[in-house]
Amino acid sequence: MYATSFLDIPPLASAGGVVRLPGSKSISNRLLLLAALSKGSTDVIDLLDSDDTQVMLQALHQLGCAPQPLADGSLRVNGLGGQLTVKQATLFLGNAGTAMRPLTAALALLATEQGGVFELSGVPRMHERPIGDLVDALRQLGCPVTCLGQAGYPPLRLGDGQAKPLQLETAIRVRGDVSSQFLTALLLALPLVARSQDVVIDVVGELISRPYIDITLNLLARFGVQVRAEGASRFVIPAGSRYTSPGRIAVEGDASSASYFIALGAVAPPRSGHTGITIEGVGLSSIQGDIRFVEAARAMGADITGEDNRLHIRRGSWPLKAIDLDCNHIPDAAMTLAVMALYAEGTTTLRNIASWRVKETDRLTAMAVECRKLGAVVEEGADFLRITPPVKASDWKPASIHTYDDHRVAMCFSLAAFNPAQQPVRIEDPKCVGKTFPDYFEALFGVCEAQPHHIPVLCVDGPTASGKGTLAAELARHLGYHLLDSGALYRLVGLAAERAGLSTATADLAEPAQADRLGKLATDLQVRFTGERILLDGSDVSEDLRSEAAGMAASRVSAVPQVRAALLALQHSFQQLPGLVADGRDMGTVIFPDAQLKVFLTASAEQRAMRRYKQLISKGIAANIDPLLADLRARDERDSSRSHAPLKPAEDALMLDNSSLSVEQSVQQVLSWWQSKSVFQATDRTTP
Repeated sequence: MYATSFLDIPPLASAGGVVRLPGSKSISNRLLLLAALSKGSTDVIDLLDSDDTQVMLQALHQLGCAPQPLADGSLRVNGLGGQLTVKQATLFLGNAGTAMRPLTAALALLATEQGGVFELSGVPRMHERPIGDLVDALRQLGCPVTCLGQAGYPPLRLGDGQAKPLQLETAIRVRGDVSSQFLTALLLALPLVARSQDVVIDVVGELISRPYIDITLNLLARFGVQVRAEGASRFVIPAGSRYTSPGRIAVEGDASSASYFIALGAVAPPRSGHTGITIEGVGLSSIQGDIRFVEAARAMGADITGEDNRLHIRRGSWPLKAIDLDCNHIPDAAMTLAVMALYAEGTTTLRNIASWRVKETDRLTAMAVECRKLGAVVEEGADFLRITPPVKASDWKPASIHTYDDHRVAMCFSLAAFNPAQQPVRIEDPKCVGKTFPDYFEALFGVCEAQPHHIPVLCVDGPTASGKGTLAAELARHLGYHLLDSGALYRLVGLAAERAGLSTATADLAEPAQADRLGKLATDLQVRFTGERILLDGSDVSEDLRSEAAGMAASRVSAVPQVRAALLALQHSFQQLPGLVADGRDMGTVIFPDAQLKVFLTASAEQRAMRRYKQLISKGIAANIDPLLADLRARDERDSSRSHAPLKPAEDALMLDNSSLSVEQSVQQVLSWWQSKSVFQATDRTTP
């Protein structure tokens, strides 16, 4: 997951490949609660790992369920059988409506019958999301529910510590036109108390998002409770209902998350060697209502086929077709249609989406504001959006997308990077996707391609011990870019040579045959970078590469033209989405001469020697400053006087002497230079 303050997505050119979806958030949290309420244990397979499920799991831990990860990757939930083992707790539920609403109902009923007290709270946005209709329904049942802040909103206190009977004789009335989660919460909780009589729920007003209710009914049946739906507005929980664990149950891939990759296949030209996008984990037989996004995407021109657990999407009609659609049946996925509308011919209208206003943010306003930034004309109504895309490619604008701590806003607008003006798109606070799809951007970049000249490169060159490796690593972390430590590659060649019995002594490297052997070895180098680990032929050599001997060997082999030529293609392969920070001695002069920013980092030889001395001493390695200084000066002379790619600043490099600067000061200076070259500099709302 990208934990940066913003993520710049370069102009994207094509897409193709396979995406495996994370588990459905809606199904995951429903299953966790059902498993917790049942008697016995339930093994949940393919559970979504996200912010929302983590707060639900934490709540279940506090309530005594003790979820346990199993060796096969599933999660075992030990059910309470409808009995409170913990009768007092304070639960923090973040911004997870799928945890707050159902837990409110279940704990209110159990606390009332068994004498408990629970306080539920969340982030500030959760305290702005209405829950009054659910509170009113619970009070009809005789549950003591107190709003601890604003009336009708969390935080809440459930129960008063006194056990009392529930009032189940008359139908419970709950509004259905604000959020379907209120009805879902009651449907999940009431089987706990429907022992001797039917319990009836009457929905007042239009029931929005009915497909989410169908998910709930389907899952209830899998846990042994068959709710009768009498028309569109009455639901009956039969007397004698009792949750029975199915033992083992799998979570479908998230159909709402599928919408972004369905849209991707509809918008993007196919990558070479691919026919489009294949989505695994959800298919046309999904129990999730958002699978009907397929119908809307087809109406806009997408070519979609599928099986039970797989979808295949490719670009069909182009430009896409504008649509006028009632989106009540796909409230979450419909947001993706708003961005698809930017690629349509004509005006698209999305109707019956008033529920967007009570989600993680006011999504109606958010989508309108952000689409306008890109150059679209948008009309926002009480329950609709009308979107007219930019008329010409030149009307598209580079936009810094504010995401409102809303995962779906971030994921939707990533697709704007396919704009015909080839403008980049900035996504602010990209880590908000952790709510449902922590690896969304990694999955997106894994199936997308950009023209190489559009993938930004920031080069940091400089002499030995100038701190370029530390600076480059920090820059990559701030920007969310890949990191190329070219020095590590040369160290790898030196280490591989040592293991192969090839000398790297200066005199031996002067022999053409030995140089050729080193070049061949570099060409066949089997290297892989995984986080902070470096693997050579499958074994971790990270520590070996940090030795002084490895550094000295690297300096010698880097002067061999055959080695440098062999490593050229490997270094170019690191230029991947969303961007690259490359450090070395010739990144800006030879490897990436067209890099957007080149920095030449230096410090006095004395200062660099002292840094190396302190570094060695901190590791418990005996060192003497004078030999270190002499060695650095010798390396500088060798690097700057070699015939092939001598160490020197690129003509357009910016010089940075960090002799008296901290690492953070150096980082901020380079980030300032980087931002000055960005199209977002005038409207940038965040700083790394």
